[in-house]
Amino acid sequence: MPITELNATVNKTLNVIDGLDMNLDHIVQTALAPFYTQFPWLAYTLGGIPLGNIIAAAIMFVFVLVLRRFFTYIVMATLQKLAKYTKTYYDDKIISALKGPLSFAFVIMGLHLFFALIFWETPNIKNILNTLIVFDIFWAIIAIVNALRGLFYHASARFNSELSREMGDFILKIVKILIGGVGLGAMLQVWGINVTALIASLGLGGLAFALAAKDTASNLFGSFALLADKSIRIGEWIRVGESEGVVEAIGMRTTKIRSFEKSLITVPNQLVANTPIENFSRRGVRRIKMRIGLTYNTSSEQIHTIVDEIKYLLHNHEYISTKDTLLVNFESFGDSALNIFIYTYTKTANWSQYLNIREDIHYKIMQIVEKNDASFAFPSRSIYIET
Repeated sequence: MPITELNATVNKTLNVIDGLDMNLDHIVQTALAPFYTQFPWLAYTLGGIPLGNIIAAAIMFVFVLVLRRFFTYIVMATLQKLAKYTKTYYDDKIISALKGPLSFAFVIMGLHLFFALIFWETPNIKNILNTLIVFDIFWAIIAIVNALRGLFYHASARFNSELSREMGDFILKIVKILIGGVGLGAMLQVWGINVTALIASLGLGGLAFALAAKDTASNLFGSFALLADKSIRIGEWIRVGESEGVVEAIGMRTTKIRSFEKSLITVPNQLVANTPIENFSRRGVRRIKMRIGLTYNTSSEQIHTIVDEIKYLLHNHEYISTKDTLLVNFESFGDSALNIFIYTYTKTANWSQYLNIREDIHYKIMQIVEKNDASFAFPSRSIYIET
């Protein structure tokens, strides 16, 4: 955002602040005059403040807090019920998001009345209250942006439907950072700090800042690379270096991976972008690779029959992929077994389904071996003694 536009935005924000003063303190002060006439003891001072003003300030502050509770639980609840009758659900989300900022606005109003009635509204107090008002306004703006998260997903889906959530979250974070920057500038200007001069002065330390933010910039460009390459998505099972788990979030600086031990692994995007990524969720099949050993008293005819029946089993199994490599061979004469090598793929990559298919294959191979009067070998050694 250009400096002139930022300055104009800050000035507009300050104009909003000036318009929020409804002179309620002057109205209350005018209403107190008859009470001072009727009850002279209210004019006694405590710390230089009339007792009547202290009581009025406390009553007004409590009144505003009660009004805040009424607004939060009655008005906002009624608006939420009415929003349910509309066709869109964004109004529901906006109303829920604004509950916090609107509730905090009543606290600010109560503090303003309290300090005004006890004559403590000094320039510093006024600046603090104005800063809180600016904070509340930009809190409300960011809350509305969060409530409209679905629109960001919908907009990013036009460019890339597969990465709509990741790109939407990334754009949302950038928008919130920009809004937060404008809000910070507005709060600084409340205290008389020249935002334009401050931003311009940052150019003097640009080199030092760039060196200090080198890793941050690398991580930021790493996140761009991840989104552009479509190498990972939220919810996918990946392995990056020694980190393995399910992707929970792809941020501007880090990628968060939930391990299978349920611990959260935070990996800098620079490392993710420059390290080989093994994406298990992108595979459409899973491999079954095994060797079964038969005892040495198994005849060649039995082995030939067993190999053929296992081939027939795999070629005709409804969950075994015949489009991928499928091998069943009498492989070798082992130290204690005649080894048959089995290599094939299931039609699914789902781990639970894969285990069920593998289990079914195991059972049926056992039945084939038993049906042919053969038995599985185990590590053993025979000793022959010559006489």
